[in-house]
Amino acid sequence: MSNQKKANAPLVIASGNAGKIKEFGKLLSKYSLNILSPPSGFEVDENGQTFVENARIKALKAAEITGKWALADDSGLSVKSLDGAPGVHSSRYAKSDQQRITRLLQELEPFNDRTARFTAALCISSSQNDVFCEVEAHCDGVITKGPRGTGGFGYDPIFEVNGTGLTFAEMGREKKEKFSHRGKAFQLLEPALHELIKLINDSN
Repeated sequence: MSNQKKANAPLVIASGNAGKIKEFGKLLSKYSLNILSPPSGFEVDENGQTFVENARIKALKAAEITGKWALADDSGLSVKSLDGAPGVHSSRYAKSDQQRITRLLQELEPFNDRTARFTAALCISSSQNDVFCEVEAHCDGVITKGPRGTGGFGYDPIFEVNGTGLTFAEMGREKKEKFSHRGKAFQLLEPALHELIKLINDSN
């Protein structure tokens, strides 16, 4: 039995967004983790004032419900000319990705300054429902006049990353991970992920 290979450490992704969970799975594929979905119907009242607060709320809730370690992300788009909107309300700006994009482009129409920033906050909560780690990262760019590209999700087709000439929806996976706010946040989280895996394995 001593030579038996240890099972990968379980980690619940605290999100009901299929696109986000898929992206998490790719970003976490190199780690010895067993990625788990939250319970069916998982929903959290995201009433935080910042991306970090909302990520913390989701991670703690998932850990409380499952009794397992949980990872949550809160991310969004802040547009300078719209006083930072949609910000923490990015996912609730309209009912669908297409409607959110349409609304944003319409509201930005009167402005010449199309400067924008994507932010991603990540939080890991322990199985005892304590915050283990929090990080935040950004990606700067501009809002395009219309959607470009077929990849990604959310606002990706209208966010052109500074210095690339490409929207996130026009980038391949590796390029997006290099430039994206979520990819950068995961780089900051890497030491904590290694520590988390060791802690879980040592406790088994």
